Amino acid sequence: NNRYMDYFPSITLSQLFLNIRVTDSVWVCLLSFNSELCPVMEPNTVPPPSGGRGMTALDREAFTQTITVPALRVPTAVLNKVVKSLKKCSIQRPGVPRVVQDKEESGEFRLVLLDPHRVTTAGSFSEAEAEALRSFSVSDELHQYELKLTYDNLKSEEVLEAVLPQGQDVTSGFSRVGHIAHMNLRDHQLPYKNLIGQVIMDKNPGVTCVVNKTNIIDSTYRNFKMEVLAGEENMVAKVRENGVAYEFDFSRVYWNPRLSTEHQRVVQLTKRGDTVFDVFAGVGPFAIPAARGGANVLANDLNPESYRWLQHNCRLNKVEGRVRSFNLDGRAFIRGPLRQELPALLRGAAGVHMVMNLPALALDFLDAFRGLLRGEPPSGRDPPTVHCYGFSKDDDPSTDVVARASRSLGVPLENRCDVHFVRNVAPNKDMLCVRFTLPEEVLYCSEEQTGGETSSEEPAPKRQKCEEST
Repeated sequence: NNRYMDYFPSITLSQLFLNIRVTDSVWVCLLSFNSELCPVMEPNTVPPPSGGRGMTALDREAFTQTITVPALRVPTAVLNKVVKSLKKCSIQRPGVPRVVQDKEESGEFRLVLLDPHRVTTAGSFSEAEAEALRSFSVSDELHQYELKLTYDNLKSEEVLEAVLPQGQDVTSGFSRVGHIAHMNLRDHQLPYKNLIGQVIMDKNPGVTCVVNKTNIIDSTYRNFKMEVLAGEENMVAKVRENGVAYEFDFSRVYWNPRLSTEHQRVVQLTKRGDTVFDVFAGVGPFAIPAARGGANVLANDLNPESYRWLQHNCRLNKVEGRVRSFNLDGRAFIRGPLRQELPALLRGAAGVHMVMNLPALALDFLDAFRGLLRGEPPSGRDPPTVHCYGFSKDDDPSTDVVARASRSLGVPLENRCDVHFVRNVAPNKDMLCVRFTLPEEVLYCSEEQTGGETSSEEPAPKRQKCEEST
């Protein structure tokens, strides 16, 4: 029916489909009727404000508009029951009441506003909703109510859809870290970055700073450069994860709020009295909960800022007596403090865990365990459990990370390990955790068996320092 569109320039195609008929005479009636109506919003979209398409500086007043929505006239005596019965089809919009005063009747009636995309005629009600109306003696006659909408009544995606150029992706997703909203904007969204930041801050209570990542994570210190899009330039975040409080400068350390479940999963595998070596500890999301659970922890991170905030968070959570912290690169930590402590621990009864959460590089650090206890007598008990993380873009990511771990260790891990899927990081890129008992033939092997000392390339640290805090 495209030949009719020239006659209905103010009506969207989907509105025409809602009113489609088989004769031309009905289309004439539709045109006449539409001229008396206010604009009707499409689901999750807002008609662009006058001059608003392509807006780069947010003009909140430009979004004020009046629309017409259907309403039911309901006696006040049964109002609460009717509202409860119609909760799926009543209007649900930020700051918009579902019940308003009926201007045409006495105080004995109210108007219940309905979602114009779910209810267009009396026949739009479900069988259960229609039965509820009959049981409360409420007429299903629809009335028209003119509703004024402002910027405050719109969702963030609606505002951005109305402003950004048509055909471009609209983003309203972000990671929240305390008062900070962290976004990853695409190139075509950058001209509107400040407007996007302001909208995100407006629509999310408690967010007072919106930032955008400007490059990939630095593989040395696991942080990234960012720019402030809106709000205050306060990068010190305060968060709670699994009942533990953390504070850190988000612009100078690594923190991922999407790993909360994974942190908890691994910590629950440790027991009171166990020892945990956290090779890439960050600000302590594995180390501190493990210490709170009664484990003894040696936590290390190369980033001096992470090391400083790790110590701060240990004091904040009153576990500084159970956590010894180090500021070394991962391989130096394994061959230094870990190597010194491990023989005595393996003669004890408690468990030993090694956590290696640096997915971009951790699998390559496994070669540091080759011959680590060369010359020591085997303990005769189970060696440590390793939890090593890695990224994979392979079609079979589990097989891929196990093969890479096997190459680093120098022994096959197939059928000797468990692989846990953590999350999808990007299209065709997964994060996984390989858990295995460190083989004795790796720990105690001779130099000839390992083929000599091996060393995977790693970024040269800007500073190496070993500071232990008890």
